[in-house]
Amino acid sequence: MDTAVEVIGQEELDSAWIERSVLFQIKRSQSLLARRFQTRFAPFGVTPSEYGVLLLIATNPGRKQTEIADALGIQRANFVPLINALERRLLTERRPAPQDRRSNALYLTPAGEAFVEKICQAEARFEAECTAQLGGREAREAFLLLLSRLSI
Repeated sequence: MDTAVEVIGQEELDSAWIERSVLFQIKRSQSLLARRFQTRFAPFGVTPSEYGVLLLIATNPGRKQTEIADALGIQRANFVPLINALERRLLTERRPAPQDRRSNALYLTPAGEAFVEKICQAEARFEAECTAQLGGREAREAFLLLLSRLSI
């Protein structure tokens, strides 16, 4: 039986078109990878959004909240509760921005720096598995290039 056809009761379901759909394949991959992320990072109690925020703050300490939110495509109304949660966990802190005291600059706390180091180690293992599934480093780079073209 063709892999694109599944039997439901007595009727065959033709899924060939959807299996060749770029949109569907991206959505399916995103869902599967999100579940794998949740499984892998459950011990850390971190969501993909929190992970992204922590990494951007780690590599860009002192940047304004709005810059971090914009870089990740998180609406400002959703970003504030996210940062509040990270602050409650003592991973981040807000300080007045040096150039604009009306804005907050974001920093990792010492506990946040240690936490980011741990999650980066877990992410490196996860990334290595994904790279292997793609067929190696060159395939990974080609894949990222193709995805970036869809983001324009």
